[in-house]
Amino acid sequence: MTTVAAYAAPAAKAPLERTTIERREVGEFDVLIDIKFAGICHSDIHQAREGWGEAIFPMVPGHEIAGIVSEVGSGVTKYQVGDRVGVGCMVDSCRECENCKAGLEQYCLKGQTGTYNAVDKNGEPTYGGYSEKIVVDESFVLRIPDGLSLDVAAPLLCAGITTYSPLRHWNAGPGKKVAILGMGGLGHMGVKLAHALGAEVTVLSQSLRKKDDGLKLGADHYYATSDPQTFKDLYGSFDLILSTVSAPLNLDRFLSLLKTDGAFVNVGAPEEPVSLNLFSVIAGRKTLAGSGIGGIRETQEMLDFCAEHGIGAEIELIDADGINDAYERVLGSDVRYRFVIDAATI
Repeated sequence: MTTVAAYAAPAAKAPLERTTIERREVGEFDVLIDIKFAGICHSDIHQAREGWGEAIFPMVPGHEIAGIVSEVGSGVTKYQVGDRVGVGCMVDSCRECENCKAGLEQYCLKGQTGTYNAVDKNGEPTYGGYSEKIVVDESFVLRIPDGLSLDVAAPLLCAGITTYSPLRHWNAGPGKKVAILGMGGLGHMGVKLAHALGAEVTVLSQSLRKKDDGLKLGADHYYATSDPQTFKDLYGSFDLILSTVSAPLNLDRFLSLLKTDGAFVNVGAPEEPVSLNLFSVIAGRKTLAGSGIGGIRETQEMLDFCAEHGIGAEIELIDADGINDAYERVLGSDVRYRFVIDAATI
């Protein structure tokens, strides 16, 4: 076991504080990563505050991890010391079910193992990226292409793949009208990726406050959802709406913006249940769907796509002692557009 410094929430809703944790010894197929940067995802806050249900404490959040390989196990074939790598939202799965075999480890039928707030196959709690080092099986490590800086690549491991996967699955591309609902950590990546895929991109945001940013990042249009006229002007407009919002929405209003056979896909996960009138999907043969992250293969595809198109996250780099302030700013939508922790300050 190796002792490393980390920032952890000691209990639900408690401020994060500096502590130490134990990392397992490097096994035959393990990779030891010196963490350089770790993104702050809204889901870190949901889990550290038990917004999504009972959690495991102490909790070291962080599943947007970028770093450098410093040691490999004797059986490792994919990586070597010095490689630039990333770790996303999961660090293991059963690897045997039909989903795992299809490269959909994120939907493992026995449950994938989260990078933090989970229990690994040895019965030990997993700890995430707000730490100096992490040990991960090589099968769940990603290669960060040379064209991507590690700091702007870190958020791609969650915010990037969470938006890329549904955009690819629902065929966002030339000739398709795609709306990104919410212009935050996920939403700004959705705009960049949908634009790079060739779709006509519209941002739907509460206000026009971030309009200039949205257009600069690749949006063709930008509308305020606080304006009732928006729902009249855009009625029946979109092939796909990707909702990155983690607050309850009036789904019926947004479903009215879809074309026949359009899809409204949720990647934001509100803590409260939502309701809808089923006629909103029956009329127009519309789809209300959800999407998780991506599998390992698709996540690597996304990283390579981002390198090819020069896409990284828009980040605000912070020291580790600013994590609690950053959480409050995320909740206040006061970040453009992803906080990233400089792990050297942990």
